[in-house]
Amino acid sequence: MSSAPETPPSLYAAREPVFPRRVSGFFRNLKWGLMIFTLGIYYLTPWIRWDRGPNLPDQAVLIDLAHRRFYMFWIEIWPYEFYFVAGLLIMAGLGLFLFTSALGRVWCGYACPQTVWTDLFILVERWIEGDRNARVRLHKSKWNLHKIRLRLTKWLTWLLIAMATGGAWVFYFADAPTLLVEIMTGQAAFIAYASIAVLTATTLLFGGFAREQICIYMCPWPRIQAAMMDEDTITIGYRDWRGEPRGKHRKSADADQLGDCIDCMACANVCPVGIDIRDGEQLECITCGLCIDACDDMMTKIGKPRGLIDYMALTDEANERAGKVKKPVWKHVIRVRTIVYTSLWTLVGVLLVVAVFARSDIELNISPIRNPVYVTLSDGGIRNTYEIRILNKLRDEHLFDIQVTSEADVEISMQGTTSTTVAVPADATGTVKVYVTASKNSPAATEGLTDIRIWVEDWVTSDRAYSDTVFNGKGQ
Repeated sequence: MSSAPETPPSLYAAREPVFPRRVSGFFRNLKWGLMIFTLGIYYLTPWIRWDRGPNLPDQAVLIDLAHRRFYMFWIEIWPYEFYFVAGLLIMAGLGLFLFTSALGRVWCGYACPQTVWTDLFILVERWIEGDRNARVRLHKSKWNLHKIRLRLTKWLTWLLIAMATGGAWVFYFADAPTLLVEIMTGQAAFIAYASIAVLTATTLLFGGFAREQICIYMCPWPRIQAAMMDEDTITIGYRDWRGEPRGKHRKSADADQLGDCIDCMACANVCPVGIDIRDGEQLECITCGLCIDACDDMMTKIGKPRGLIDYMALTDEANERAGKVKKPVWKHVIRVRTIVYTSLWTLVGVLLVVAVFARSDIELNISPIRNPVYVTLSDGGIRNTYEIRILNKLRDEHLFDIQVTSEADVEISMQGTTSTTVAVPADATGTVKVYVTASKNSPAATEGLTDIRIWVEDWVTSDRAYSDTVFNGKGQ
């Protein structure tokens, strides 16, 4: 008689909620400081004013999609100058590689938006529901009026923070004071409300409910970081050669055989991702340093040396086990890999700075109109038509004179007028059509292609810009 097939084991594991305990110390204070600093930048930057003159926005940092501009204090980036944004992204990537190579996942532990907002949400949770033990008891208790009141208070506070987060983001794309009034009075565009709603929902979900799952399962960086690290990378580790065998019974007969670790679980209870650093280096670890604070505090209480859990490199572990002196920190940080990353980061930064200050206030772009390729005039001359776009980056309207130079004999005129002068408004692009004409005896009229250079000159500043193009003759 055949037996029924066995049910395969489930590969799904329900999430175990993480309730980090409150801890104080150097790394916790550092995280508080960085949280205040980064959140301050995010929430306050749209409200900083910067005088750029009349008819221009006075918001210090503004992504003006309507006029296709990006303003950052005195810097104005036009659409064709997107290479500045690309350069900043390259610098950000190289900076992340550099810090990860030197100090592990310090970005994840201290400055990542997911970490910062999760810390803020946990702080609110602790204020309302109490420290770790109280939150664990509340989680396990049945629903009653007390639990409902605490949860609703917490969720409402989280929602307000999430709404402030989504609201702050849209202020980067429009004048912040004006947009705030429009939002409060219901006059803002639908996209503003939609953006706030989406960002509010994602902030609430990621920072309040998903938390460490974002770092463990959604973020790709834990899996990439291994390529940036080596045996000299400083990261958080547990000195098991000093702490093991661990044990709580310090007054027992074999107490002198125990290591310094008293198995108090303080390091695990403060971990925001719910791991035990004593199990070794783990993908989930964001190197936030809270376990160091918790362990140092416990070591001080029991009269043992601090540093049982500490920032260290794999080479430090080998040296300490062998009784050798470990390398100084600077030798871990300054090595070939970090020097290469620093050099590349500096090179890109210098190139961006040079490009910013080397930019001209005038830009010229020429588009030949090739339908028809050329026109034969009644006197036998040949005429080509060009569309000229003059970009005036200055803060007021300027007059520009249009000229042409070539080895051949050619002349330039502007469509609809005998003048070759055009007025371009402040911080705008002026577009005109011009004619370049070659007499019938000119080599430009009889040959195929002739190189020409079209210039524009500012009447006020005498600044000049040019663009090279070609003139099409009969030989074309």
